[in-house]
Amino acid sequence: MNNKKMGVLILALTLFLLGVFVMVIQSLNHEIEALGCFQQAGCRTIETSLSVIHFAFGAFGFLFALAFYLLVFSKGEEAIVERLEKDTERKLGEEKYAILSKGLNEFEKNILKVVREEQGITQNMLRLRVDMSKAKLSQVLQELEKKGLVKREPKDKTFQVFLKERL
Repeated sequence: MNNKKMGVLILALTLFLLGVFVMVIQSLNHEIEALGCFQQAGCRTIETSLSVIHFAFGAFGFLFALAFYLLVFSKGEEAIVERLEKDTERKLGEEKYAILSKGLNEFEKNILKVVREEQGITQNMLRLRVDMSKAKLSQVLQELEKKGLVKREPKDKTFQVFLKERL
């Protein structure tokens, strides 16, 4: 059960308990008025009951605060968890890339670096960014495709280059 649903459930329970407490207090107040309580023996029972009700109001306050927290602040926690997951994924990608780049030549490293920065870059733009001839770029991209690192998809008269796996 997620935090929001739990918060709604606790809030509903809290509101129900509030209604019960208010009814009990009204009942006790009517009893006090009927007895004309000040120092009579029956008044001690009512005073004890009122003390229990005060404790119950403390529990009510706690439940209300918990429900409010779950309803309002759960989104913040989800955002923090999501951000941590993205940071972890990014760090893993950097580690994978560092390990992978050890087995590549300089041409392949340069191409992967640029494609990693700009997914879907066209082959023409890639050629300009890595300063290679068309033939050399095509040859290196074929090698990277064979290694399963990049994929090329046709776009107009050229290709778009993508990483096969997020690095």
